[in-house]
Amino acid sequence: MHLSSPAKKLIGILILFIVALFISLSTGPNLDFKIGRFEIKKSFDLRLGLDLAGGSHLVFEADTSKISPDKTKDAVTSLKEIVEKRVNLFGISEPVVQTSSFGGKERVIVELPGIQDTQEAAELIGKTAQLIFAEIEDLSVQAGASPSANLKPTNLTGADLERASVSFDQTTGKPVVALQFTKEGGVKFEKITEKNIGKAVAILLDTEIISAPIVQEKISGGNAQISGNFTIEEAKKLVIQLNAGALPLPIKLVEERIVQATLGAESVSRSVKAGIVGLFMVLSFMILSYGRLGVVSAVGLIIFGVLTLALYKLIPVVLTLPGIAGFLLSVGMAVDSNILIFERFKEEKGGRPVPDALEVSFGRAWDSIRDANIATLVTAFILANPFDWDFLHTSGPVRGFAITLALGIAISLFTGIFVSRNLLRVFVREKKT
Repeated sequence: MHLSSPAKKLIGILILFIVALFISLSTGPNLDFKIGRFEIKKSFDLRLGLDLAGGSHLVFEADTSKISPDKTKDAVTSLKEIVEKRVNLFGISEPVVQTSSFGGKERVIVELPGIQDTQEAAELIGKTAQLIFAEIEDLSVQAGASPSANLKPTNLTGADLERASVSFDQTTGKPVVALQFTKEGGVKFEKITEKNIGKAVAILLDTEIISAPIVQEKISGGNAQISGNFTIEEAKKLVIQLNAGALPLPIKLVEERIVQATLGAESVSRSVKAGIVGLFMVLSFMILSYGRLGVVSAVGLIIFGVLTLALYKLIPVVLTLPGIAGFLLSVGMAVDSNILIFERFKEEKGGRPVPDALEVSFGRAWDSIRDANIATLVTAFILANPFDWDFLHTSGPVRGFAITLALGIAISLFTGIFVSRNLLRVFVREKKT
């Protein structure tokens, strides 16, 4: 049986819908497999924000006793930026990181949505990550030991580091941390290895020796590796600390507590019910106003909802109440596209064949749909403020609204133009025959 081009496209849409539906209805680590030494795990759980699911509240106090008062502000700003970078590298979406100054004490407040066990995150954030290479004469010194008088720090530090990554030792297969130094750092490292052939060079992190390898030969090219009997998770944590940079000020954890959902279970339930009722009313309006065309629109809207939820899980997007509002607004935009097309179709079908009227309707309605959606996407871009411009909003809830709105607009363009158009093409041809 020969299938028309629209019918083939509908088969592709159906396959995409089934995959998206599987992701939308799934929970837990649904992907768990290994490729060589790399293990891939992907959870399809829907991540909720601090206002919906609660999370962790951490307060760190900075030690500013060793810097002059005129440099405190810049140091605290730099501290906030590095803490934000570490939290983002840790994989927590939409964290809230802000500074507070009270009673001569400088503090950094960190809120982590969905994180109930704060110990791991607190340790990662609080590490100073001062990386130092030191010459050492006592070969009996082992990794994990305290520095001794035999250590002679070199001028090669974490400041000379360009990038760190997780790798695996070719001999043992164990995880190691691969280091790529800057051009200047590579020159320093080459001189250190040339000077210490046959001797140990200690690698210290926060004054603790984590590795003390014996230099076998001069190493050029600016590459090195830290092998400290790491697990994969330990190696990942060290990489995050090194890539994010050293903290400019020592900090200590002074407050740690679990934050319950600010809206409560009842408010969340009401929000979901309101969304379902609103969606049902929109579908009813489309079907009552446009008949079978409205049914096609309703099918497109259901596909839109499933694709959107699947995308939220894949990215993943941390869903907050403002984020839900952004999604519902994008639903209205998706329906708006269909209304423009259907109203144009009513005008065109009077003087031309129905299939031709349909194609003309899509073509002439596209300009209005494009302009309306571009204007909304520009607004979403400004609200999301991806470049962290100081004169724009930087709050997590506002960004959450903007991100879900932008994703919804993008998917609504796909379903409103591509999905609905091919559904109507098949529908019109079947009606004609």
